[in-house]
Amino acid sequence: MEAYEQLKQLVTAAEEDIRKAEGGNKAAGTRARKQMQEIKAAAQAVRVAILEIRSD
Repeated sequence: MEAYEQLKQLVTAAEEDIRKAEGGNKAAGTRARKQMQEIKAAAQAVRVAILEIRSD
């Protein structure tokens, strides 16, 4: 499933900025928040794809 693979890539990409943000880096925190919004949208896309599969 393409949407799920994209979600996994986004989570992996956000890991470094999240670690930096925990250390107090404000710019990394801003990037992490933006990435989390993208992850949220990707997770919604996975949910929609699963519902489409289920309704077939």
